[in-house]
Amino acid sequence: NFVLGVFHASSILACMAEMKAADQPFFRALLVPHRSLGRKGFLILMGLCASVWLTTGAVFLSMGAWPVFGFFGLDVLALYLAFRFNYRAARAREEVSVSRTALDIVKVAPSGRRQAHRFNPFWTRFSVARHDEIGITAMAVEGEGRRVAIGAFLNPDDRESFATAFGHALATARTG
Repeated sequence: NFVLGVFHASSILACMAEMKAADQPFFRALLVPHRSLGRKGFLILMGLCASVWLTTGAVFLSMGAWPVFGFFGLDVLALYLAFRFNYRAARAREEVSVSRTALDIVKVAPSGRRQAHRFNPFWTRFSVARHDEIGITAMAVEGEGRRVAIGAFLNPDDRESFATAFGHALATARTG
């Protein structure tokens, strides 16, 4: 009876180790919006715009057309604000991980608000909408009565590569 109890305990430990290994993600992806203009490029662009504004504005001021100077300044300010809002939106991200027992999607808004979704990989469907000329236009995970869109901010090439890798990861989770 004692030997049986030891055998039973070791079987439980082996089973727990196997379950823990199944819970470890074998696929992780961090999806972030692409921004082609970095911080240095932004500073150069704004410096050029400000110098053009000051030079052109000084010419108009010397001719007595002072309102032009102010409206040019408003244009530069509007451009600056547009870029700041764009960079704020770039703080959004999506974290996707797949293990044999769970598919986790965490969406983080630019404000920092997190929204977590968990699916069973055996009961989920990865749907991809395609357009003949553009390629992938939308991706979503569906299952358990829910639908979660993913990668909406990615460019077409990044959507294509993510869809391929994610599709393989889901297939691996299902087959083991």
